[in-house]
Amino acid sequence: MWAVMMAAMMAPAAAPSTLLHAKMSKSALGAAAYAAGYLGAWCAAGVAYALVHWALQGAGLLAPGMRLASGPAAGALLIGTGAWQWSPVKARCVARCRSPLGFMMNEWRDGIGGALWMGARYATWCVGCCWLVMTVLFVAGAMSVAWAAGIAAYVLLERLLPLGRGFDRAVGVALIACGAWLIVFE
Repeated sequence: MWAVMMAAMMAPAAAPSTLLHAKMSKSALGAAAYAAGYLGAWCAAGVAYALVHWALQGAGLLAPGMRLASGPAAGALLIGTGAWQWSPVKARCVARCRSPLGFMMNEWRDGIGGALWMGARYATWCVGCCWLVMTVLFVAGAMSVAWAAGIAAYVLLERLLPLGRGFDRAVGVALIACGAWLIVFE
């Protein structure tokens, strides 16, 4: 479930780089391999989330709706996610994700195998900037379609719009505020 969910959430964010790869390679098969590499990396991240999910479930830390049972734990996760939005590592990763052309120019590999590698490599930057944002699903509920769509929209806006670090930081402040509220009032 997590692997499919990650791939579905990140497919819109993959579209600009996949279309650019298709245009540069002039190969539909190459573009498909690029997309497969990108989404495959996110599926691998989804497997990691599934392992965390199973561990939390096994420890009795998940409530119905597949969300953290403890308000303070959920709050701490949101605070950590909000702090990540301000980190220099997040900034470097998102800068790479915002520049698929720069990536293509510097990391180009020929052939189907090269396209697959490029998609997976580009996805590592995207996983780097979004991995903690995806953990919000442990707070909102892993099966929340609305939250999954909201996170996917955030990721797409972060990539496509020239909103800069202010957008990431504003989201970080909102996450920290929600986390503090959960710690105090839940």
